[in-house]
Amino acid sequence: MNLLHRIEMWGDQHHPRWMDIVRIALGIFLCVKGVQFVYNMSALMAQVDAKLPMPPFALVLLGHYVFVAHLLGGILLILGAYTRIAALIQIPIVLGAIFFVNTTRELWRPFPELIVSLIVLFLLVYFVIAGDGKWALRMDKP
Repeated sequence: MNLLHRIEMWGDQHHPRWMDIVRIALGIFLCVKGVQFVYNMSALMAQVDAKLPMPPFALVLLGHYVFVAHLLGGILLILGAYTRIAALIQIPIVLGAIFFVNTTRELWRPFPELIVSLIVLFLLVYFVIAGDGKWALRMDKP
């Protein structure tokens, strides 16, 4: 039995039901952030371009990747379908948010976005390891 199979089995056996509620809330949060990203795409892409200059076409691709990944990944997390893949595609986006967007703002505002991003990153890593849980739409298992 390889390491990934053992991690999957451990995650399926040690997943409390209340974490399913957290998974659903995280999926809703990511969907909302995806929609908010579309409304603020030009400002956020300007911040990324200021720190990491890239061609305009690459910025357009990056912006659309973030939107589609947040929306589709959030829906998959809500349903519990392909949870590990949905969480895995979110991790680079959240890391980018931590390094490129949230470092320019104050750390201890009323809604500290850096702290929220770190919590989301921690939860995404948890769901990559633990999987979907009991309350999930099983797409990848018979």
